[in-house]
Amino acid sequence: MGLSVFDHVTIRVSDLDEARRCYGLALGSLGYGEPSADGHFYEWEDFSISRARDERPPTRNLHVAFVAHSREEVDAWWRTMTGAGFPDDGSPGPRPQYSPSYYGAFVRDPDGNSVEAVHHEEPRGGENRIDHLWIRVSDLAASRRFYEAVAPTVGLRVHDGSENRFHVTDGDRSFALVREDQVTENVHLAFPASDLETVEAFHRAALASGAPDNGAPGERPEYHHGYFGAYAFDPDGNNVEAVCHNRQD
Repeated sequence: MGLSVFDHVTIRVSDLDEARRCYGLALGSLGYGEPSADGHFYEWEDFSISRARDERPPTRNLHVAFVAHSREEVDAWWRTMTGAGFPDDGSPGPRPQYSPSYYGAFVRDPDGNSVEAVHHEEPRGGENRIDHLWIRVSDLAASRRFYEAVAPTVGLRVHDGSENRFHVTDGDRSFALVREDQVTENVHLAFPASDLETVEAFHRAALASGAPDNGAPGERPEYHHGYFGAYAFDPDGNNVEAVCHNRQD
């Protein structure tokens, strides 16, 4: 997989078995196959779920949209998900308020997060499963200062949305930061870095912006040999990372 907006996004879940059923169906019915697993963690390329713990509570108030390959696939996805008992959060149809060819459908996961299958007529590059995220924030100006500081270090840019939101993008995929009262909590975002220096630059920029440190640049062999990451908290306490998968000996 080439570099994109996300290396991975991880959500914490209160019931791992039920979340596995939800996201296994959500991603499997879009043709994305079985996840890799280690007993408390499931991963589908750039999206993963992990069991919540006392010090890492469940993710709340997140919106995640997955790439569908046609409008018909969106329709079938919604029928499958609602038929399996996941609450309807928006039936299939055009959403021209987002873009002219936007066609999506929505359900809720077991922790109440919004999950979508979306199709755009414009082709999506890469192999990423995630089309976009919608992250609700308590202070839009503070969130913008944080992302304006770190985004350029990992090859992303910030651009305006409507008066209550902004977007972070690589030119193809994006995620939105939106001012809302029900703030997104306990999501982990990891941005891909092409080399170790980029990870270090991300960490310096985050701390210089006033963000709390959540882990200095360094090897994390518990993930795999060559995993080099650095971490900081965004203004709402979400864990944000830059990671380089340097698997060379």
